[in-house]
Amino acid sequence: MIKTKKFDVINYLKTDDDIHEYLEVVLEEKDYNYLPVALADIARARKAMTPAAKAAGVTRTSLYQSLSKNGKPAFDTVAKVALSLGYKITLVPMAQSG
Repeated sequence: MIKTKKFDVINYLKTDDDIHEYLEVVLEEKDYNYLPVALADIARARKAMTPAAKAAGVTRTSLYQSLSKNGKPAFDTVAKVALSLGYKITLVPMAQSG
């Protein structure tokens, strides 16, 4: 029998370039509900969930819950976690088509 392991993206987030590409793909998909999950993945990959929770002003357990697939974190929480991981959230104008 073939043994398999459960896929976990954090096993592939080894470098800053890996993480940057991951975030680009998440945002290109335009499924913005996945952004908090991606931030949790990045925090786990960097072993930075505790500092991220502290930056967001919540417990580590609470942060895991709010950044899960079923979580509904406040924008403030998402922004603070992103900042704690070295990212800022910005809005830029879209290029207007001809």
